[in-house]
Amino acid sequence: MSHHAFDNDAYEAHLRSLSEASVRLSFNAFKDIPWDDPAYEWRRNDPQFVLSDADVIGAHPWYQALPLERQIEIGMFRFAQIAKVGRQFEQVLIGGIMHHLIAMESGNPEFRYLMHEVTEETHHIQMFQEAVNRAKEQYGIDPQGAPAYFQKLSPLMTQAGIYLPTIFFIGILAGEEPIDHLQKSMVRDGGRQPLISRIMQIHIAEEARHISFAHEWLAKNFGQAGRIRKFLLSLAYPLAMWWLCTVIMKPTRRDLRAMGIPRDVAREMWWRSPASDEHRREMFGDVRLLADRLGIRRGVARWLWRLLRIDGRPSRYRGETHERELAA
Repeated sequence: MSHHAFDNDAYEAHLRSLSEASVRLSFNAFKDIPWDDPAYEWRRNDPQFVLSDADVIGAHPWYQALPLERQIEIGMFRFAQIAKVGRQFEQVLIGGIMHHLIAMESGNPEFRYLMHEVTEETHHIQMFQEAVNRAKEQYGIDPQGAPAYFQKLSPLMTQAGIYLPTIFFIGILAGEEPIDHLQKSMVRDGGRQPLISRIMQIHIAEEARHISFAHEWLAKNFGQAGRIRKFLLSLAYPLAMWWLCTVIMKPTRRDLRAMGIPRDVAREMWWRSPASDEHRREMFGDVRLLADRLGIRRGVARWLWRLLRIDGRPSRYRGETHERELAA
């Protein structure tokens, strides 16, 4: 893409396709999830809450050696924690998009598509928080989610939607890709608790459009960047991926204490062991694919990818299943 003129007609056709797909296939948090179905209740003795090795906690020997009851307790908290941080991230996303759109000229097809995305993210926020509410009401599970500093800085981060839009859309991708990868891996494993499975199915279906748009928007805007700006963005790209992956995937100290995960074990899980490094690299196969499409994973930037331990083979296509997942 970096070596060819950007095809704006194809871009606008892609936006129309995404917008039409949002009309054809959309979900409502309180219509499409049977919250009052007894099968969807959180039950403390439900082995479907046991974490698989799709998650770094479930893959760690410390967790695997625990009694079943403790595995279930940690699994319940982990699902609630991911839902809470997902809700918080998507609130920042919506705020930034609304700043981005405020001065947009009439007739720009990005406006319609992004309003579809905001509508979908609103329902994601509702279903994530409703799941957390049920966990709190029934078992007192009340995760912090994102770190306190992230929550306090969130109003400033939304301003990037208007003042630093390319950085903002890199951040969108950095937040969406890890959660999407984790949820796809869990769905492939099967055997998840019905409420969690339904939430993940809905989220995966609609996030596919959101991620597709972010890829195309970045391809368009990187192509218009000058040499110096493109170089700076090539450094921001892997830094954002590393930072937001840590914010979203690694529980806060408070949440680690609530799960009873020792600090030395937590250090191995995030990201101080070969197994955890492999999990993290897997999350970014698709963003490496985009980085190579943009021509920004080379030179100093390539060194930064390696330093952050998120380098590796790019996906051959978006959503490629990795070898470890296929073996599982």
